[in-house]
Amino acid sequence: MIRKERINAFALLGQKIKNLTNEELTDLTDKARNENGWFTPENVNMALVGISKFLDQDTIEKWQAKYDQQEITPKKVGVAMAGNIPLVGFHDLLCVVLSGNILIAKVSSQDSVLMNFIKDKLIDTNRGFADLLYFEERLNGVEAMIATGSDNTSRYFEYYFRNIPHIIRKNRSSCAVILGEEKAEAFSILGKDVFSYFGLGCRNVSKIYVPEKFDFIPLIKSWESFQPLINHHKFANNYDYQKSILLVNQTHFYDSGFFMLTENQNLVSPISTVFYEYYKDQNDLKSKLKAQADKIQCILSANGWYSESIPFGQAQYPNVNDYADGVDTMEFLNSIE
Repeated sequence: MIRKERINAFALLGQKIKNLTNEELTDLTDKARNENGWFTPENVNMALVGISKFLDQDTIEKWQAKYDQQEITPKKVGVAMAGNIPLVGFHDLLCVVLSGNILIAKVSSQDSVLMNFIKDKLIDTNRGFADLLYFEERLNGVEAMIATGSDNTSRYFEYYFRNIPHIIRKNRSSCAVILGEEKAEAFSILGKDVFSYFGLGCRNVSKIYVPEKFDFIPLIKSWESFQPLINHHKFANNYDYQKSILLVNQTHFYDSGFFMLTENQNLVSPISTVFYEYYKDQNDLKSKLKAQADKIQCILSANGWYSESIPFGQAQYPNVNDYADGVDTMEFLNSIE
């Protein structure tokens, strides 16, 4: 299968996702939720919209035009996929197959329904994908590796795959920079970046940087529309547990009734909790972000005013060339010897 055929197939996949009937979508989201309680229909829909957004013929062609267009000798590329949010492993699948390589994936048991749905749709689009897509329990005999995991599992991956080309991703999270002059509407939009997928994704905002003497009340009020999250039993359990820890430790926190804000220098906060940290001025802010640079997936600010940040509300809709950890996956795949 030549590159043009692969591009056309993924563009057609995007159309198939957009054209799912209500019955098909309900059946898919029900199966996904039965497998993983965090995968609500709303979250599955958001993930499908997100990937269909860049499965546009023109978008894919422009993206791929930046890379060497020569056909390569296919290599077996192993991918250990995470399952924290719906279809989080899709972008790696897309890159491996478009590069002309063969995907050998260890799909997360928390996201097998949706990933198998994608696989089946691709094979239905073009039978040639049956020879390019393999979901296996063990990643034996792979010639390159892409793995996503925790800081602890990354050390295992680094050792185990040390003799082959690899990309090993570690824990990352996202943060937001608040100037202190934002309107309530801007804060409301930021809430999407905080609470989408229950805050489980690496692109979710788990920490905010605020100026000294910042008034948190308008921010908390602007997020009241996300109150229904507390009706989800898993989220509610986390809220109760994290609140009890803060109370036992006598840690100061703001309690909204469904999430908590507490001061903490760490970047990654628990579910139902958002960390905040004060900054004195722009130089201090820049210094704090620089110190955490290797742990930050993306920075958000109102209308993207902060350098190299993205606007509030856009965290869960990355462009197709927004690579995890800032490592160009396509370039890596094209360079495998």
